[in-house]
Amino acid sequence: MSAATSVGTADTPPTFPLRSAARYRTLGKLLLLAVAAAVLVPLADAQWSSGSWPGALTVDVSEPLGTASDWIIDNRDRHPLFLYFFGHISNAIVLSVRAVYLVLLALGWGGVAALAGLIAWRVAGLRLALTSAVSMALCGVLGMWVPTMQTLALMVVAVLASVVLGGLLGLAAGLSDRTYRALRPVLDTMQVLPAFAYLLPVVLVFGIGVPAAVLATVVYAAPPMTRLTALGLRNADGGVMEAVASLGATGRQRLLTARLPLARKELLLGVNQTIMMALSMAVIASMIGAGGLGDRVYQALSSVDVGAALAAGVPIVLLAVVLDRVTGAAGEKLGAEPTGPAALRGWRGWGLAAVAAAAVALAGRLTNSLSWPESWTYAIAEPVNTAKDWMVDHLYTGVPVVGGTADWAAHFTRWVLDPVRGGLLGLPWWGVLLIVAALAWAIGTWRTALTAVASMAAIGVLGVWKPSMDTLSQVLAAVAVTLLLGFLIGIAAARSPRLERMLRPVLDVFQTMPQFVYLIPVVALFAVGRAPAVAAAVVYALPAVVRITTQGLKQVDPAALESARSMGAGAVQQLRQVQLPLARPALLLAVNQGVVLVLAVVIIGGLVGGGALGYDVVAGLARGDLATGLVAGAAIVCLGLVLDRVTQPTARRERKER
Repeated sequence: MSAATSVGTADTPPTFPLRSAARYRTLGKLLLLAVAAAVLVPLADAQWSSGSWPGALTVDVSEPLGTASDWIIDNRDRHPLFLYFFGHISNAIVLSVRAVYLVLLALGWGGVAALAGLIAWRVAGLRLALTSAVSMALCGVLGMWVPTMQTLALMVVAVLASVVLGGLLGLAAGLSDRTYRALRPVLDTMQVLPAFAYLLPVVLVFGIGVPAAVLATVVYAAPPMTRLTALGLRNADGGVMEAVASLGATGRQRLLTARLPLARKELLLGVNQTIMMALSMAVIASMIGAGGLGDRVYQALSSVDVGAALAAGVPIVLLAVVLDRVTGAAGEKLGAEPTGPAALRGWRGWGLAAVAAAAVALAGRLTNSLSWPESWTYAIAEPVNTAKDWMVDHLYTGVPVVGGTADWAAHFTRWVLDPVRGGLLGLPWWGVLLIVAALAWAIGTWRTALTAVASMAAIGVLGVWKPSMDTLSQVLAAVAVTLLLGFLIGIAAARSPRLERMLRPVLDVFQTMPQFVYLIPVVALFAVGRAPAVAAAVVYALPAVVRITTQGLKQVDPAALESARSMGAGAVQQLRQVQLPLARPALLLAVNQGVVLVLAVVIIGGLVGGGALGYDVVAGLARGDLATGLVAGAAIVCLGLVLDRVTQPTARRERKER
């Protein structure tokens, strides 16, 4: 008997016959599709022998989009929709951000550092308190105190709005299958639609400034909270839920006493991902008036100054680390017994912390030292630029045995990107639709296949078939590399707590460092082209895949692992036959997040020579061309829907295989 078979109980139905039946159903679907293809392919080849998307099936949307843009511009200052709806939203955002910023300025650098340290001390102890206080002080040492406070004020409002919105949507999706199915394409669109694509309509409605920046950040950062909240609620232990229901608990009681506590890990991960993604938007939001650290990064990169960009990028990472650690530790303490002296427990301890922070802030005001002293700053731009120049001089080419980074980029382009792009462009359009239908139907239902085929066909209807295939080739290559590295690293981290602790700050840095900061070193090392675009996408998407994979494997029932070990299963058998099957929902979520995050960075590819849809989106924003930017953005969304449908089995399919 294998280790996997021994995990079941007497009440658990046999899994292998059901999986065999699922395989037979899949073969039946593919056979039926093959019969249909045998009839339809000759007809399609006779009608459209060239293989390229026919011009008669395209729709020009530039005129209606241009009309809509003109209407918004003409009515923005007088129409009731803008005056009494969007106007109130804009005012509320401005007042919230300004209030937070004024509080931070009133506290001064000493008060903010003390407040960060005291909150961390109350939540997690002295070690995290020192880390938080030192991190805030380092922002001042780098000469970025005021921009850091501007960014922190904007991020506090954006993260709170994202967590509230994402939590409510995730709650609805976790409790209702119908809501989950309805929200899924909306979440896909929100997370896959490149920020550059919706910056222009947001600016058209709200103008340049803080409201547009906050809303753009919320649209980008809320979906992970929604997805992970829904995942945690839907995967709550069935035995516990049945036990709570048998005690006569109402639906609200079951939610508050069972579902939410059981989903705490996923909720914490959702908050973590929301913070990381919100901070990663700091630079992009600066392009529409967010200011703060993002604006400093963008200005530095405009002058190709990596050192100055890093000086502004490091505080973003430090903010992310502090917020991540503090919120994570706060969640871990939920429901735990209070520890420490009685005088410091509960609200009394928080009151003492508030009094201490206020005392430090008052001392700073009395001594007129609210601003960070100029003499305490250290400029890192020059040594960083020197190090970058050394790397380019010694690693770009001519490295013995392994070759230089330019050679690696050329080989990757020649052996991976070019064949994939050539294969996609060489296929006739109806052949691509047929492949998409086969993959989506095999893994899901006919509705899944219909959605995927319709999304792929919409790309052709929009008239961007060729650049979409180019972008798809880059996305497939980046996703393959991301998943390969992410799963391997995630498995290793799940099996080694020490490795997980070592990786955590590294993942924080990679996930929160603005893409624009490491874009110039990547381009300097790999030259301009599609290879650096893929590298940037992998660096950005990898941390989320590693985190979700690690979390999913660590959440596997210890009883199942113990049962497998008692049957003599080795480490590899436990991983292959127990952990990976039981962690399947988390692994599928990791695949989904890898796809959408790679697509989210596809715009960066347009800035560094990747071309295709990314370039069209950036060009549309630069020229104020709503049609070009939105059409390319819509094509990226369609690609995201296709990739999501061919990688994520439906809930009905999952129930059949259980």
